[in-house]
Amino acid sequence: MTTTTVENPVNEKDSAKPAAPRQVRRGENSRGTSVVSHGILIVASLIALFPVAWLVFLSLGPDKDDYLHPGGIWKKMTLDNYTFVLQETKFFDWLTSTMIVTLGTTLIGVVISATTGYAVSRMRFPGYKKFMWVLLVTQMFPVAVLMVPMYQILSEVQLIDNYLGLILVYCSTTVPYCAWLMKGYFDTIPFEIDEAGRVDGLSPFGTFARLILPLAKPGLAVAAFYSFLTAFGEVAFASTFMLSDTKYTFAVGLQTFVSEHDAQRNLMAATAVLIAIPVSAFFYFVQKNLVTGLTAGGTKG
Repeated sequence: MTTTTVENPVNEKDSAKPAAPRQVRRGENSRGTSVVSHGILIVASLIALFPVAWLVFLSLGPDKDDYLHPGGIWKKMTLDNYTFVLQETKFFDWLTSTMIVTLGTTLIGVVISATTGYAVSRMRFPGYKKFMWVLLVTQMFPVAVLMVPMYQILSEVQLIDNYLGLILVYCSTTVPYCAWLMKGYFDTIPFEIDEAGRVDGLSPFGTFARLILPLAKPGLAVAAFYSFLTAFGEVAFASTFMLSDTKYTFAVGLQTFVSEHDAQRNLMAATAVLIAIPVSAFFYFVQKNLVTGLTAGGTKG
């Protein structure tokens, strides 16, 4: 018995037809686009890091005029500037004052702004909309206008050259913005969570503390970061309300290296590098929630 194999004829046109190019799916970048985007990010990173690297480089120059001839620093790099700042100045007093003021401002400011934002987001009391606009209006006044009345108020309550006085002044600046930020973030949290807490027998404060705050960590991180940076870098109020040189913050302490006829820029650079360490550490702890908090707070108004 013989078997015959039937072969399917192959169309010569189909075999000669080239394979169709792979289609790029939506959201998928081509190789050229990826290379360009990575190149742009690398350039942007270098631009952002250059001032920091330049500051560190200038801090290694032993002379105050080395910034005029930076090429000569390579031959005489030294850590003497850091040694002088740590041993011969009131750096650690400035560090203590700065940490007291910044952490106090951050803690008090975040607590007040979080409770304010939650109240406006969840409760409908007479004038709640106008209240938020009043907070926004307080940000319109420049520091020069507020300086004299604040000084008089602090003098009457004996809070001049006092950490608490400076903390309260900074809170008056950070709380309005942070309250708006937290209100927008609380608006993104479903109201059903509050109702579920009430059904389980929680009080309004218990619902806020046990259910809402854990969900609002990104918003709290942004508010804390803003409060921290505001108190850390402010100069005008700190230099006016703090009279003792041992109670200067870092921002005011830097000014001691500049006199009417001289400026020790090498010591300023070394101090600035040391000052950046606490800010970098604080940013490291809150970085995971910063992006989420910055974007989520603006989804609802």
